[in-house]
Amino acid sequence: MRKATKVRLYPTIEQKQLLAQQFGCSRFWWNKALSLQYEHRFEQERWLKRTELNAMLPGLKVELPWLSDCYSQVLQATTKHLEQAFKNWFEGRAKKPRFKAKKNNQSISFPQNVKIVENNLKIPKIGLIKAKFSRSIEGEIKTVTISVTPSGKYFAAIGLDLGDVEVEQSTDGVITGIDLGLKDYVTCHNGTETYSIKHPKWLKRHERNLRKHQKQLSRRNGSRSSTACTKQSGVNIALFDETVKTALPLKGSNRKNKARLLVTRVHERLSNTRQDFLHKLSRKITDESQVVVVENLNIKGMVKNRKLSKAIVQSGWGMFLNFLSYKLEHKGGVLVEIDRFFPSSKTCSKCGYIHTELELKDREWTCKQCSTHHLRDDNASRNIRTEGIRILGLGHSPRGDDVRLEACFEQLSVKRVPSFEQLTLF
Repeated sequence: MRKATKVRLYPTIEQKQLLAQQFGCSRFWWNKALSLQYEHRFEQERWLKRTELNAMLPGLKVELPWLSDCYSQVLQATTKHLEQAFKNWFEGRAKKPRFKAKKNNQSISFPQNVKIVENNLKIPKIGLIKAKFSRSIEGEIKTVTISVTPSGKYFAAIGLDLGDVEVEQSTDGVITGIDLGLKDYVTCHNGTETYSIKHPKWLKRHERNLRKHQKQLSRRNGSRSSTACTKQSGVNIALFDETVKTALPLKGSNRKNKARLLVTRVHERLSNTRQDFLHKLSRKITDESQVVVVENLNIKGMVKNRKLSKAIVQSGWGMFLNFLSYKLEHKGGVLVEIDRFFPSSKTCSKCGYIHTELELKDREWTCKQCSTHHLRDDNASRNIRTEGIRILGLGHSPRGDDVRLEACFEQLSVKRVPSFEQLTLF
């Protein structure tokens, strides 16, 4: 099993300069290799392999001696990332690789020779970097990716190999259906109860502060101001040392760079708040469930609605589903996605009647066939759960009565099949 952990780094000024050199060399080789790929494809109608690109590095280092200052494994890791980018493009998972600019591409990967020494990270050609570990590091270090945020903070993502670890399986086979929304972030039904989690609306909480700093940024223009102007602005001048200069563009005035930094910090705070909520919510659901059923939403199509696009983009539904997926995988659970065209909100969860006249503004409705009154999100979560049970082959009736989960896991070829002794569907 493989896991990853992210730690904060506190490099010295000299180490920041060395890291900036490594960032620049890696970015240069990415752009050079990408250019070679396109040229070779145009001339010889084939793409270069990773080994062919790596074979060009020794000659390039002779031509450009400063490229030798970069750790050799970093450049080879860059070639590997480029190969993966082309693979993702060919398989339709991403757009074609593009050239990188300095302002938003500050990261490098070390595939080996990284050690932890007394709560410090020992990096080749950099030395011991002070780090803050929030948890103990277990397993073998496979790769370390160092990055710097636009606000000038350094982080290291450490990939760990834990070996063959036995996953602790839950004995309670709970199936949870989840309906995502904008008023209530999730509405969950686990067979016995239904509960909702209100949408935190992160952007609304930070919008006023963000608007203020963005107005300041739009007014900042002109040539570089003096140190006296920097002191008069009321912002700590220590923010604009070499740390920030490596993370922010140097165009414009110092006052504009300061304003840009303040905007960046608001966005960073917003992002951290959202990720903290999504991690805690996904952990709560995975701890309580063995199977989670969600809708396969067409988010790209939904954001075309100009009235809801802002709220949908800020909700981070894709990130939430990603967190659910890998956390369920670590505990031996299953994430089931139902078809996006399944009428979960329009179907009566009691009798199966489909209310075709239901509109988006209707938050409650009454079934014309059985006279059952439904809350829209509550009803949708029940139907999503029932459809997930049907997809897994656990039941043929709409309610899925008297079924077990063993056949589901065998059918999906899940390793270490859990034994469920009690299962309550409704």
